[in-house]
This record gives sequence, C-alpha cells and structure tokens, in this order.
Amino acid sequence: MLIAMRFLVRLVVNAAAVFLAANLVPGIAVSGFGAALLAGVLLGFVNAIIKPVLFILTLPFTIVTLGLFIFVVNAICLALVAWLVPGFTISSFWAALGGAIVISAISWVLNMIVSDKNERR
Repeated sequence: MLIAMRFLVRLVVNAAAVFLAANLVPGIAVSGFGAALLAGVLLGFVNAIIKPVLFILTLPFTIVTLGLFIFVVNAICLALVAWLVPGFTISSFWAALGGAIVISAISWVLNMIVSDKNERR
C-alpha cells in the first residue's frame, strides 16, 4: 500500500512539474491538468525505460561535454512525451531543453518536500 501511495505522489509531482513548466517556458503548452497528468505518467516511463538506453548510447558525448549532454537527452525524452501525448506540445528544441531543465528542478524540489525522511537515508 505504501508503494502505491509513493507512486501516486510521484505521479502528481511529475504532472505538477509539467504543468508549471508549461506556464514558465515559452513554447510549451498543455491543454489541461489531465494532459499534464498523462504527460507525467508517460515521462516517468520514458525516464525509466528509454532514458537509460539513450544515456548509454550517448555516453561518449556526455563524457566529452562533462555531463552537459544529459540535458540534451532529457530534452529528447521530453520531446518524445510531447509527441505521444495529445494536448501537450513543444514548439522547438530550445523549448524542450528549457522545459526539461525546469521539470527536473521542480520535480527535485517537490520530491524533497513530499518525500519521507526515512526514505532519504
């Protein structure tokens, strides 16, 4: 039961991060909280399944750029989610890059706020 609750909290956190990024980054639009929720769910799956594969494939670029290429990988993952989710659009690569940075920062902060102190250890 606790695992399901943590999953739901992370899902809502991802959806809130997508919704806030749409309001903060020009070029990102979301039609409503339902589309943001679907984007948050799909973003979680993309980050769990596709992002590690992209990370391995782009490891030389990541090493050469001292880790900065990870932002490009995040933008690609976010653009993939926008392509799959109706009602969630990204107009350019730069909007995807900015959105990925904003979503990562917001998710990190919100997860720190709502996570259990025992979970951090």
